[in-house]
Amino acid sequence: MRVISSSNLLPVCSQRMARVALVLLALLAFAGTTSGQTASEPALPYSPSLDLASMDKSIDPCVNFYQYACGGWRQKNPVPADQTSWSVYGKLYQDNLNFLRGILEQASDSSNTRDAVTQKIGDFYAACTDEAGIEKSGLEPIKTELDAITQLKSVREIAPLVARLQLATGGYRSILFRGGSDQDPDNSEQIIASLDQGGLGLPDRDYYTKEDAKSKETRERYVQHVRMVFELLGDSAETAKQNAETLMRMETALAKASLTRVERRDPYKLKNKMKIPGLEELTPNFDWKTYYSVLQYPKIEILNVTALAFFKQVNASLASETLANWKTYLRFHVADSSSPYLSAKFVQENFEFYRKYLRGAKEQEPHWKRCVRYTDYMLGEALGQAYVRKVFSPELKQSTLDMVRHIEDAMAKRIEGLDWMSAETKQQALVKLQGIRNKIGYPDKWRDYGPVKIVRTEFLGNVQRATEFEHRREIAKIGKPVDRGEWFISPATVDAYYNPQMNDINFPAGVLQPPLYDAKMDDAPNYGNTGGTIGHELTHGFDDEGSQFDAKGNLKNWWKEEDRKKFDGRTKCVSDQYSQYVMVDEVHINGELTKGEDVADLGGEILAYMAWGAATAGKNLQSTDGLTPEQRFFVGFAQWACANERPEDLRVRAQTDPHSPPEYRINGVVVNMPEFARAFSCRTGQPMVKPAEKICKVW
Repeated sequence: MRVISSSNLLPVCSQRMARVALVLLALLAFAGTTSGQTASEPALPYSPSLDLASMDKSIDPCVNFYQYACGGWRQKNPVPADQTSWSVYGKLYQDNLNFLRGILEQASDSSNTRDAVTQKIGDFYAACTDEAGIEKSGLEPIKTELDAITQLKSVREIAPLVARLQLATGGYRSILFRGGSDQDPDNSEQIIASLDQGGLGLPDRDYYTKEDAKSKETRERYVQHVRMVFELLGDSAETAKQNAETLMRMETALAKASLTRVERRDPYKLKNKMKIPGLEELTPNFDWKTYYSVLQYPKIEILNVTALAFFKQVNASLASETLANWKTYLRFHVADSSSPYLSAKFVQENFEFYRKYLRGAKEQEPHWKRCVRYTDYMLGEALGQAYVRKVFSPELKQSTLDMVRHIEDAMAKRIEGLDWMSAETKQQALVKLQGIRNKIGYPDKWRDYGPVKIVRTEFLGNVQRATEFEHRREIAKIGKPVDRGEWFISPATVDAYYNPQMNDINFPAGVLQPPLYDAKMDDAPNYGNTGGTIGHELTHGFDDEGSQFDAKGNLKNWWKEEDRKKFDGRTKCVSDQYSQYVMVDEVHINGELTKGEDVADLGGEILAYMAWGAATAGKNLQSTDGLTPEQRFFVGFAQWACANERPEDLRVRAQTDPHSPPEYRINGVVVNMPEFARAFSCRTGQPMVKPAEKICKVW
């Protein structure tokens, strides 16, 4: 992922997307009025891909290259009060929100002529921005769910209720666990049913298990948050306190049985295929037949249960916890997951804990920003149709694809030239590279949101119906061939990703903007920035996780044993290097968690440098603005990562984010590239220069 921090983006909660390795990508610039845009609409502002004003030339690039390239930007761009971090990507994301706002405000005007798609996104946005109507509704939007919980008569009835609650509240988090569909890890052409761990209110299982002072403080603060939610539901202070303690105890048991994020990087640990009788034997206290019947699953021939210990704990908790305790658990998760869509008191409490305390934001985002994000998250391909009509052209799509292919050619040469890999494994790596699908801009076939009922006066109702539509769409895939054309993020998203089971790279229209690629600039910074990102994407197919899938996306070993050992040793060099870096205060980077992204950062920039050299071979390149072409390449690379981050946000990311902080995503790469030392005439022994024998070399 090339995005500095995804904390401001809505989470993608599908089972499949949980294992998708993300990486941001932007390829061609357009500024001012874009294709199909009228003069009255907001323009996407122009920012150059190499900005001299963003640099701090008082810093020696051989001592701290990141600060040299980004020091000026960091000084001029403090974190806004409503943000948890601020970066080049964060600003681009905010610019895109403003652009989408213009589309949605036009679409929400019912006096305009609107087609079916425009009407849906417009009415959804109108319902969200109707703050008075939301306030007047109070708890009514979740009354049906709360009443159903109150009416539970036995623990055995939890299964059908959980099924109904998952349909209505799956947008932000899972109720007890995640259920849905996924590609068969052994046959990537087929979709099977899947189950995964979940059911927690804190960002990660480690928040419940670590015993350092900050983790203990966070748990205490979380219990306070839970208590406040119960009080907002109408409980007395004493009852709310008792309920919060019950909830924390139940979640802690689930957390301790959950896989860690590092463990989840091993796809073999997530592969536990079984039939329904095996699932019933694993968790006999949960009525699976009724659960799947309520959700209207097709016949399940086989399913994959990613976390066996977690479901054993679910089974144990069903036996040991009283019905009253389960009602407490379910009431909280319904209310807390719905809080962003409820009245102001719920919204504020949600902000106070999740964004202010956990991540350091000082102020709530303006309401319109949240409504734009919710619309994009819930009706992404509907909003995407309106978006691409205004900003995306066939020429842009073709130019993007051309650049991707140039980097793929460089990767093929890199694989062929590796001195540590056997010819047999090289051949399989090239087969995988050739099998990668490149999806640019938007899907060839748009998702049909026709079944989703959108009402201008029912905001949370719209969210629930959109959530149910998506959940049922996932269920309906089971037993069917994989749709290779499907996208898992919207066209307007400022993000992109590589999916190891699809073996595809997806570049939505939302990131095809400057400053990530700038048509006004020379090749050097564009290859440093965008070329590195493309290479990063490709390398994800060959990182510690992606390298375990073959060209078709099957979990299959295509390595000779001795080559795999060499590969593991080389990636260990990377993880050991990054584990030495301090992320915030006393917290170090978890090099095992960030290994895949760190390997992709390094491999991507090496590929970009190769491709740039091939693209400019024979050209008389000149220095510009006091920088040589080689220096411009590396400054262009660094400036995508210019950022300021709150320490609170860094603490969350240290436990949950598989990406290193921006400084180390730059400095950690250039120390492994002798080309950088030559470009800036760095001397042996300087901080940005590694001894030759310690340089990490993977791809």
